[in-house]
Amino acid sequence: MTTDEKNTKKAAIREKMLEHQSEARVVRKIVLIISIVLLLFIVFIGGGGYLYIQSALKPVDSKSKSQKTVEIPIGSSVTGIAQTLEKNGIIKNAKVFKYYVKLKNEGGFMAGDYQLSPSMDVPEIVSRLKTGKVLAKASFKITIPEGKQLQEIAAIMAEATKQNQEDVLNKLNDKEFIKELMVKYPEVLSDEIMNGSIKYKLEGYLFPATYPFYKPNPTVEEMVTAMLDKTRTVIADYAEESDAKKLSVHQLLTMASLVEEEATGKADRKKIASVFYNRMKKGMPLQTDPTVLYAQGKHKEKVLYKDLEVNSPYNTYQHTGLPPGPIASAGKISIEAALEPAETDYYYFLATADGEVIFTKTLEEHNKEKAKHISNKK
Repeated sequence: MTTDEKNTKKAAIREKMLEHQSEARVVRKIVLIISIVLLLFIVFIGGGGYLYIQSALKPVDSKSKSQKTVEIPIGSSVTGIAQTLEKNGIIKNAKVFKYYVKLKNEGGFMAGDYQLSPSMDVPEIVSRLKTGKVLAKASFKITIPEGKQLQEIAAIMAEATKQNQEDVLNKLNDKEFIKELMVKYPEVLSDEIMNGSIKYKLEGYLFPATYPFYKPNPTVEEMVTAMLDKTRTVIADYAEESDAKKLSVHQLLTMASLVEEEATGKADRKKIASVFYNRMKKGMPLQTDPTVLYAQGKHKEKVLYKDLEVNSPYNTYQHTGLPPGPIASAGKISIEAALEPAETDYYYFLATADGEVIFTKTLEEHNKEKAKHISNKK
């Protein structure tokens, strides 16, 4: 190859290298421009979102001197409260309010009629709802303890409002009243409560809690509405878990009521629930004494062998599976146990005189513990 040819080849190589370098510079510029645009976009969106949230937390009208009465019903969820506040013009955005409450881990909002103003910011409103600064003090409160049955709840309601207990119970069992409630609370009261074997249709559905009332002498309808509002709120909190376990509300409250009635102060409710589920999987009867007593309408310290012969669909010694419906009102802990039972291979449990619950795997082990801890056999 001649000198000229070599020089020509070298020149061609240099030209290509320069061309590649130029292309690389162009690519780098494009990447840089895109990066800058994306960064600006992120900053703009993020900054805009931050400013939007900050604005939503501020008062609707900081100069407003008006006051508005806002009712927060018993059992209201955070979502429901947020929507009520936005509807009444007290906050700007219900979603921002809800996220603020969750982010700050706020809770314990109290029901009542509140005097609120558009001049209040979200933190101030949250504080007001937590401290329960309402227009008027409750006329009185009704407390429904966990594990109470409908007859007992009727007695509590009657005593608090100076009504006749039988009249209250009759209203709780009135078919037309129950049908009205089913229309109002379809997500809670299903057709399952209309099973002819069920003793009391509303058994287990009146949530155990303390209910303040802000008017004298509320009606049975108003008291039941407050209790079902609370039940609906509690059930909504566990909707995903219930759906995943393929439990209807009726089945969930029925299982929870069994756990509630069997539990003691020291009992592990999730283990009790596991025993019930394990027995059901094996096709074994649940054999839980509270269902026998419920069938008889009695409260006794001990269940005798003759009690086990009662002819009732609630008798879980004679029938497998869950009883027709709840046998009492269960609290949150028992509901959670019914949804998330412990993973065990227990099929028996025994409550001792001092409240300890002993779990066993076999009937032989159970009988040994029974002989050891219970002197007077049933």
